[in-house]
Amino acid sequence: MSEMASNTAGNALPSHDADTPLLEVEHLRVSFDGTHETAAVNDVSFSIARGERVALVGESGSGKSVTALSILRLLQDAHTSGAIRFNGEDLLAKSEREMRGLRGSAIAMIFQEPMTALNPLYSIGEQIAETIVLHDGVSSAEARKRAVELLGRTGIAEPGTRVNSYPHQLSGGQRQRAMIAMALACRPRLLLADEPTTALDVTIRAQIVELLLDLQREEAEKRGMAVLLITHDLNLVRHFAQRVAVMEKGVLVESGPVDQLFASPQHPYTQRLLQSRPQRAVVPVLPIAPVLLDARDVSVDFRTKLPGFAGWLRAGRFRAVDAATVRVRQGETLGIVGESGSGKSTLAMALLGLQRTVQGAIEFQGRALASYRGREQTVLRSNLQVVFQDPFSSLSPRHTIERIVGEGLALHRPQLDAAARREKVIAVLREVGIDRTALYRYPHEFSGGQRQRIAIARSLVLEPRILILDEPTSALDVSIQQQVLKLLAGLQQKYNLGFIFISHDLAVIGAMAHRVAVMKNGTIVESGDVEKIFASPSHPYTRKLLDAASGGEKSPL
Repeated sequence: MSEMASNTAGNALPSHDADTPLLEVEHLRVSFDGTHETAAVNDVSFSIARGERVALVGESGSGKSVTALSILRLLQDAHTSGAIRFNGEDLLAKSEREMRGLRGSAIAMIFQEPMTALNPLYSIGEQIAETIVLHDGVSSAEARKRAVELLGRTGIAEPGTRVNSYPHQLSGGQRQRAMIAMALACRPRLLLADEPTTALDVTIRAQIVELLLDLQREEAEKRGMAVLLITHDLNLVRHFAQRVAVMEKGVLVESGPVDQLFASPQHPYTQRLLQSRPQRAVVPVLPIAPVLLDARDVSVDFRTKLPGFAGWLRAGRFRAVDAATVRVRQGETLGIVGESGSGKSTLAMALLGLQRTVQGAIEFQGRALASYRGREQTVLRSNLQVVFQDPFSSLSPRHTIERIVGEGLALHRPQLDAAARREKVIAVLREVGIDRTALYRYPHEFSGGQRQRIAIARSLVLEPRILILDEPTSALDVSIQQQVLKLLAGLQQKYNLGFIFISHDLAVIGAMAHRVAVMKNGTIVESGDVEKIFASPSHPYTRKLLDAASGGEKSPL
């Protein structure tokens, strides 16, 4: 990667500092078995100027995070060679004690999943203050005061109160803001942000991006703080970064200014990444297509504990879904969009008959769900199947793929013998692009995209009429996501399936859905034809979602 010129005209650093890159990575090679043939990072070179925002992009396994962790020397059992110079000093030559002095103070990191990175036993304020005391040597009282200021600076409401909150008491967006506050606590010169918005809703994602931009610009003027953003979100790269470097299989294949690289990518892999935006593949539903699922005025309540002693004895009610009405016809995809907590997944569980406290009417093929009993209920279950967001959690690690996919057949098709079940399992795996050699393997032996295909096969093997897909692609890389969406579209057309597609990714809904229902606080605020609503939304919340998703770029369609 060519030298990156600083563009921080207001940088208060001495001129000789401004002329020297803040970070220089030269011929970096990282392997976990000591051989070059299996290097996770192979001969990577790039530099970052003071006050610059650089993005490192690529799919899972490309070496992005390994590169970032190498800068902080946080990799265990790794063989690292080359040079990593920070402020002119080689980090690979420093002792572990010297690196501990740099981590958090000079170089800080924001991790992808704050719930994992934050200690659940300590309050947010205690964790931020600990960093300040450790690196700045101030008193606990002063550190706490600065923690409150940092939380307020990152946009957390009532920081004086929230400083005492534990990670589980904060929302996903608040936890990510707390992680940013912790990273900025000692005013670092370099901030490493590893997928800081991947797990967030589209509107929260937009807020975090704007926050990082504002904070980086402010710190760049004062101290020349630079940011290395690790991500596979190309919209985020376009909006946030000034330069971008693309990695594939441990190799840096292309780099340059963001506008130039997006407008004219040279490497085939970069071209493929940029073309991986979900493409609309929707076949019109026949006017005579029968209604498979009809739900009217569906409401779901949960019992909640009220404050005070013996609160459960005075339990209140929380309405997660409020008078929702949806309908799915044969061969149709209904998209359900909204932020976390909007009631999307709760509504889906109600439609599957898996919620106890459901009010309203839900009918499958003209018959109320509640009227199915005994063997009929078993048949109903085989006709209503679900694919979850995280296939690694939903697939048993102790079972082979043959048992996982064939388990439903053993329950719902007891007339089939072992040989017949195996043939059906092989056939459905072939449908989703998985070879029969997978039969005796386990989930951990497959990539994320392959595991999601296996999860789809497990649902399809029962030949359902309706498939509920709960965020089935949000954990996947862009090119793998495109493959899974193409697979689902093909399966729907082949088997005339009805889909309920739950997602907060509006580009995915735009590619897959015929109609869309927008949920906010348990209520469907707008519904109708997806093209009409995306082109001309009538509800302010829908407009807010679309604006956050586009980031000023073109519509999700």
